[in-house]
Amino acid sequence: MRTALVYHEDMTAPRLLWEDPECEIECPERLTSAMGLLQQRGLEQRCLQLAAREASEAELGLVHSPEYVALLRGTQALGTEELRALSGQYDAVYFHPSTFHSARLAVGAGLELVDAVLTGAVHNGLALVRPPGHHSQRAAASGFCVFNNVAIAAKHAQQKHGLHRILIVDWDIHHGQGIQYIFEDDPSVLYFSWHRYEHGRFWPYLQESDAVAVGQGRGRGFTVNLPWNQVGMGNADYLAGFLHVLLPLAFEFDPELVLVSAGFDSAIGDPEGQMQATPECFAHLTQLLQVLAGGRVCALLEGGYNLKSLSESVCMTVQALLGDPAPPLSGPMVPHRSALESIQSVRAAQVPHWTSLQQQDSAPILSPSTRSLEGRPSALLSEGPEFKAAAAQATAAPSALPDGLHLRPMPPVRTAVALTSPDAALVLPPEVPHQEGSALEEETQSWASLHEALAKDEAASALGKVLYLLDRILDGQVSSGIAAAPASAAAATLDVAIRCSLSRGAQRLLCVAVGQLDRPSHLADDGRNLWLSIRGKEAAALSMFHVSMPLPGTTGAFLNFLLALVLPLAYSFRPDLVLLALGPDHGLRDPQAAVLASLLRAPAGCRVLALVDAESTPQLAGVLAQVLHGEAPPGLGPLGMASPEDTQALMRLRGQLEPQWKMLQVAGETGSKVRPKAWGPWGPSWFRAPWGEGLLGARGSRLATGIALLIMRLFAAPA
Repeated sequence: MRTALVYHEDMTAPRLLWEDPECEIECPERLTSAMGLLQQRGLEQRCLQLAAREASEAELGLVHSPEYVALLRGTQALGTEELRALSGQYDAVYFHPSTFHSARLAVGAGLELVDAVLTGAVHNGLALVRPPGHHSQRAAASGFCVFNNVAIAAKHAQQKHGLHRILIVDWDIHHGQGIQYIFEDDPSVLYFSWHRYEHGRFWPYLQESDAVAVGQGRGRGFTVNLPWNQVGMGNADYLAGFLHVLLPLAFEFDPELVLVSAGFDSAIGDPEGQMQATPECFAHLTQLLQVLAGGRVCALLEGGYNLKSLSESVCMTVQALLGDPAPPLSGPMVPHRSALESIQSVRAAQVPHWTSLQQQDSAPILSPSTRSLEGRPSALLSEGPEFKAAAAQATAAPSALPDGLHLRPMPPVRTAVALTSPDAALVLPPEVPHQEGSALEEETQSWASLHEALAKDEAASALGKVLYLLDRILDGQVSSGIAAAPASAAAATLDVAIRCSLSRGAQRLLCVAVGQLDRPSHLADDGRNLWLSIRGKEAAALSMFHVSMPLPGTTGAFLNFLLALVLPLAYSFRPDLVLLALGPDHGLRDPQAAVLASLLRAPAGCRVLALVDAESTPQLAGVLAQVLHGEAPPGLGPLGMASPEDTQALMRLRGQLEPQWKMLQVAGETGSKVRPKAWGPWGPSWFRAPWGEGLLGARGSRLATGIALLIMRLFAAPA
């Protein structure tokens, strides 16, 4: 099995023994409801089920002080009033006689999962645990968290398995200040957190939760905070944060393991987060993370207090880990202005530390309202009513989802290969069949009659296999596939595949053509197709549906184009099918082609048909089969600096296309903003420090924090 699920029913034992409206939401039903839905949908049965074990006190000591561990050990013998008094010394925490046992199980679950993934027993997994952990510090419980589950898992991976680069992604709606404090001076751990911040007015009210906090000493640049300053952030905002902040840094960091602090209070309906991201968004986020670290992704539950939203989001995460297609995202793919301002601020704070951001931001963007690449008035802004109607259709949310192609169940065959003469050196995953079928001869001849290049027997035979595989993808029997065409018939075969797809129900077709392949002249800018040419003659946006770019000269520049242009376009367009054509002289190395195919899976619900040159190496077909089947792509190797020409081309294309495709944006509108003056020594973090709580107590500390924030709001200064 590829995915582990770690759980223990004893973690449902701790519960609140007194009235406390702040703490009552952290309840046992958080686990039982999530596990119940996993069982109901048959997901638990598809996972390798591992029972959590208690972490040893030595393992707890990887992060926590002996005195703190001893204090927690003593809670097992305390009565209700003593537990209540001790809980009151911390911020938003309650203790129960079973808390110590449950918290050790939560840590042990993470360690079991990390061991299973790093020893190769599974590819990835989820630990369904409570209490959560990311707020817990070396000697202090905080925010329902007792021991820092993810931080201990990271230390364990470093010490037991010898890892040197670990990425921690914290998508909980609260800032995981405990993880940040533990690793803020450690360059071997890249910590990324997005969180509700509201300019410091949301818990935990810390200056170090803002974008300007980038780590300390040798760890500068390895703490990445993306603060949400408004509620209501949705799918587009979360994806923009991944595409424009996390993924560029993560690829450059090249982690050996990805740990996820998987808090689902960032999902729609949660009383803590008050955000709008739907559960299926977490399937997309998980699928994008699986491109990293050889697919070694370990998710540990953190927050999540709306039981329905929590359970659905957990199921979506597990489905993605299992390799199932991510459902389409609802709502307009247009990030909020506030989200873009936050993204802009974190990129500005991080750009001194990361080459990938320096390359993306080093070239000025020409105003799309005045010039195109050649200095002509931009064609994108002078289109007629029909073009504008097509643009509106393309960027609108998919309609009638329950009856459309979008919500079809997982096909019986995840990936299939259809080659005319498979090479003996072709190595496929065991579950990937080679399709022997072909379209009916009459049908094949009818389509072949459109192009003289398809008249030869070899080309017609290959076309028949392409049509057969395409039919199986469109009717839901196969999720993705690989087919081949002779070099002389590559363009003609692609043209027929486009015509066939559009005639048989594909509503939004994304065609990514790499190599010497021209856009068919019959394609209209009607919102049903988006043509993206890589290795075109020049960088040009001939319309919002026809984009051409030269093949970047380095792997780093190629990755910049994928993350800053290709993926934002794909998520804006939301295709129900991707045709990835690797034509003659496409110029991609196998790992580059694999990363491209892997990243295109998520926006299209894993419906990708890759067309390759029949003369391609069997290694290319093999690696494409692996990634389309859900395995991680091979590493890209050294990224290399982008040339000034590549960087300019990327920036200008984005500048031209941003008015139509909003996922390309990385900055809000310019203008005066209000921000707090420098916090100084008397900011909220002072009151959160141990001496603040010692003087005022946890509850008094929170009151003082609120007063400090109110004072600073009164003295806000325009930027």
